Amino acid sequence: MRPTPPWYRPVGREVELFEHAHRQKLPLLLAGPTGCGKTRFVEAMAAQLDLPLITVACHDETSSIDLVGRFLIEGAETVWQDGPVTRAVRAGAILYLDEIIEAREDVIVVLHSLTDHRRELYIDRLDETLSAPEGFMVVASFNPGYARGFKELRPSTRQRFVVQRFSYPEAKVETEIVAHEAKLENGPAKRLVEFASKVRAMDELQLAETASTRLLVTAGKLISSGVAPRVACNAAVVQPITDDQAQLEALQDLANLMF
Repeated sequence: MRPTPPWYRPVGREVELFEHAHRQKLPLLLAGPTGCGKTRFVEAMAAQLDLPLITVACHDETSSIDLVGRFLIEGAETVWQDGPVTRAVRAGAILYLDEIIEAREDVIVVLHSLTDHRRELYIDRLDETLSAPEGFMVVASFNPGYARGFKELRPSTRQRFVVQRFSYPEAKVETEIVAHEAKLENGPAKRLVEFASKVRAMDELQLAETASTRLLVTAGKLISSGVAPRVACNAAVVQPITDDQAQLEALQDLANLMF
């Protein structure tokens, strides 16, 4: 029995763009804030297209060897083990590189031949070149707001991708998402979204991250489980955003006011 496909509520024309990019064998870059639904979108599209999904959480400790593969010693033998990128190419899967901006330069270089007309992966340790099959697709994501001032995607990398920008949905749609995901009544879901909207507008707090849809769903699940809305909002939305005492007090005051 196949697992139930992930539920995803389209907010624009992102589904159409994904389908066309996949059909034309074009890599896709998803740019948007933390917790706005990028990963869920990729999971839903993989299920819709009936393709395997291989996800790589990029960080600066991951090397190209980790992703392509390496020789391992098993007993008295040396055997080759494919990394996730190689497995994705062999399987014709969707390769999802989460937070690609955190990847090391040697990882980015490996991806170049997979994200242009060649659609090939050269495995130097095997002296083997793999051609990507029909279904294979590279999808990457990053958070432009978080990246600003730290790392940036080089033009030579980002210009290989079709770009789909994500943002937090409009209030009506976000309320629908929170209510569905948290199995929460519309009233409390709407109040959570109103709280998040006010937090996102508080530029004076200079928050590194703001109240995401993901955090609202978490708070909604606590509320639907019987936790008081004020307590749920503080534990699931306010506390994960910041450790700064002044920011915490301002957010807690807002939560107390609204709940």
